[in-house]
Amino acid sequence: MARSLPRFHGQIVTDDSESLHVSTDVLIVGGGPAATWAAVAAAESGASVTLVDKGYVGASGVAATAGVGHWLVPPVPERRDEEISRRERSGGFITDRVWTEAVLDEAWERTALIPEWGYKPSANPRGPGSLFGARPGERSFSGAAPDYLRFLRGKVKKSGVHVLDHSPALELLVDSNGTVSGATGYQRQVKRPWRVDAGAVILATGGTTWKSHSLGGDVNTGEGHLMAVEVGAHLSSMEFSNFYGMVPFGTSMDKNGFFVSASYWDHRGEPIRYHDLHQSRAELLGASLRGTITAQFTQFDKEIWPALRAAMPNFFMVTDKLGIDPFNERFPMDWVQEGTVRGTGGIHILDYEASTGVSGLYAAGDIAARDRIVGAATGAGGPNLSWAIATGTWAGRAAAGFSAHRGLTTRFDVEPSGTLGLRGRGVNSVDDVVRSIQSEMLPIDKAVFRSNDGLADSAARLDRLWESASSAPIVEYSGMEAIAQRESAGMLAMGRWAVRTAMARTETRGMHTRTDFPDTDSSQAHRLLSGGLDDIWVEPDTELPRVGVTLATQGSAS
Repeated sequence: MARSLPRFHGQIVTDDSESLHVSTDVLIVGGGPAATWAAVAAAESGASVTLVDKGYVGASGVAATAGVGHWLVPPVPERRDEEISRRERSGGFITDRVWTEAVLDEAWERTALIPEWGYKPSANPRGPGSLFGARPGERSFSGAAPDYLRFLRGKVKKSGVHVLDHSPALELLVDSNGTVSGATGYQRQVKRPWRVDAGAVILATGGTTWKSHSLGGDVNTGEGHLMAVEVGAHLSSMEFSNFYGMVPFGTSMDKNGFFVSASYWDHRGEPIRYHDLHQSRAELLGASLRGTITAQFTQFDKEIWPALRAAMPNFFMVTDKLGIDPFNERFPMDWVQEGTVRGTGGIHILDYEASTGVSGLYAAGDIAARDRIVGAATGAGGPNLSWAIATGTWAGRAAAGFSAHRGLTTRFDVEPSGTLGLRGRGVNSVDDVVRSIQSEMLPIDKAVFRSNDGLADSAARLDRLWESASSAPIVEYSGMEAIAQRESAGMLAMGRWAVRTAMARTETRGMHTRTDFPDTDSSQAHRLLSGGLDDIWVEPDTELPRVGVTLATQGSAS
């Protein structure tokens, strides 16, 4: 028999052994930095908040395995101009200076609160970002991700947020006006479905790696993006979704902070010259197709080696186990596709409220396109973390305000919005379909070195998978089977958007390399939007980049 519990931090909860039903002001889907910062901001705004995560909030996803080094630049014009200009160049001049300033402002202000909340950033930071460029008198915040995320989980709980761990979402709920009004999902550990009615929803489920086995990335499978597009959201810069992380050969340790300025040799022992590994890794990736390349961290003086080991202990545990001294010897390296986790494509947000253009729906962190701050390049760690703080904070505040204006959610009649993988339409064999998707999205010779013929072939294969699943015999999916179906559907949808957008950009820019269009075309200095389910569409973004250089300068820089 169901039992109605007292209001728990402003939420009405009904639960029994068969199901869980929650009514809340704001629902957040995800459990990493963006989700936790959003939860804190929404709670600060007076909203009741429920947070659901596929894993354990504070310990799942790619952030939990990384170091913490935010992109913190003081509000000093000269320093801001220096940093933003550098990102404009590496990002192919499709960034937006005004947006970048707003992100830097929000990250600067919010991280200043962390010591007041009880977390003490190191007075002598040892994170990779600080070692590579901290300046005297500038505030920095670096440290170990497990400590930082554990602290954020505690802050979320102390803020009165209702946390549901191991509870992946399956689809969004919408009312008769098309306003997003909650979500449904499944609690894996207690084996029961859940439903959350909410006045607003924030998606913070991270990027997509197509289960490439990047460290912590196999939970990032794209169903958050799929849920957003199912209700009408658009995507941006999906062609920049092919970032490859560097790993010691035979491992998945893709922490790249020390790789970006290391020395490399090809399979014959010849040095490999490269320009900017944040912008493009094509020089090294191309050499890898001809044979195994080797690396060595020759860029560091011996006296800071102990600090480097302390800054990224998980990386050095791997090299120690392999018997490698990366400072004194060359070691073989390999690659792992990190997709939109370190690429830039994702949901297109419209403003400093992180709104998606769909009423009641917001997006934060890696699920949202970061093209406005890093363009065609990777955001790596620091910019991505600052983006998570800024968009999480914006989304949390905006969602709380929207929900307060909307009123009680229990009065809304809602309908589910899910498509592929739910209510009878799905793939016959999840494992086979995932392997088929990976065969198009993971190989370097397909995902990095692109041509119209190769992209068209991948698009046709992925389209056939979608069409086959969409027309499959009706079978009801539930529980763990529904989770697997939705993950495969998310990966398939993300692959189709990435490939179609890559076909539309007929030039080489940043991490997008076209072998049939090797030059950068100044007339394509714009971002590309995309969307659609059965029929994919791609078109230029009418919001033009605002950068501190002229188009003539862009052409010469390219």
